[in-house]
Amino acid sequence: MRDGRDAARRATQRGAAPALVVRGLTVTFAAGRATLTAVDGIDFEIASGEVLGLVGESGAGKSLSGAAILGLVDAPGRVDGEVWLDGRRIDTLDPAAKRRLRGREIGAIFQDPLTALDPLFTIGDQLAETLRTHFRLAPDEARREAVALLQEVGIPGAAARYSQYPHQFSGGMRQRVVIALALAGEPSLLVADEPTTALDVSIQAQIVALLGRLARERGMAILLVTHDMGVIASVADRIAVMYAGRIVETGTAAEVIARPRHPYTKGLMASIPSLADDRARLAQIDGAMPRLGAVPAGCAFHPRCGVALERCTRERPVLVADAAGGAGATACWRLEDG
Repeated sequence: MRDGRDAARRATQRGAAPALVVRGLTVTFAAGRATLTAVDGIDFEIASGEVLGLVGESGAGKSLSGAAILGLVDAPGRVDGEVWLDGRRIDTLDPAAKRRLRGREIGAIFQDPLTALDPLFTIGDQLAETLRTHFRLAPDEARREAVALLQEVGIPGAAARYSQYPHQFSGGMRQRVVIALALAGEPSLLVADEPTTALDVSIQAQIVALLGRLARERGMAILLVTHDMGVIASVADRIAVMYAGRIVETGTAAEVIARPRHPYTKGLMASIPSLADDRARLAQIDGAMPRLGAVPAGCAFHPRCGVALERCTRERPVLVADAAGGAGATACWRLEDG
């Protein structure tokens, strides 16, 4: 049951329709008499079996966007816009319905795998309990399915490790267990929020490759939230670049990496080290992400941009499709004004 065939069949039934559609997603916080906007009207879609990388610096609004989709933004936060999953609007569901949705239809992976696992229970018990929560399984069936999930995510000796506790697993193996927990409900969407940040570089590549394989084999849409362009480059099908709560560039991974168009995206790409690079110093983007209460008018990036126009200081650019015929879009006046 849990080898991905159910998810793949659902993906086939959905056809070409995107698994996730986000329209005008906005997250605001009341701060006295002021309203702070952390996510500012973003739009994107993710198809079944596709990995969308949502990338940007800390404070860009990436993780908050994922939390809003999961229904995890609490007061004083307010979420507006529309979130559609498999053709059904989910942002308007009541809290109880959202809780049922999480885990069963939307899986989640977070930064630190240790905080997602209960240290007092074996990983097998935690997996089996999750399976019984979503499906009517006898204890022996739940154990078999849990072992199968552990095998699917690459835990060696899964049957023997079923009875071990989280502290007996390395960081990379704990993250694999967390991924298995996220897959237990056969979700059609997986939100992965910085899933490799707490891991060694050598382990990061393994986890990223695992996520890409699961997306293809299960027909599952993945929203991969990260600040690491290297992670995005190795697994994402498409990329959305966020800055100060807004999406400033989108496109296929190949397009954005090989031919970034927005000055912010160019800065992110220029800061990545390369074995073929003989520069003594890496490029950097001067300045810092603006605070929520101090987002500048016009293009929010213009105080840090080396090619800003006067127009950038007063008018907010909108995403415009690539005139060269690519699949991407960019929010930059420089492209329009030459």
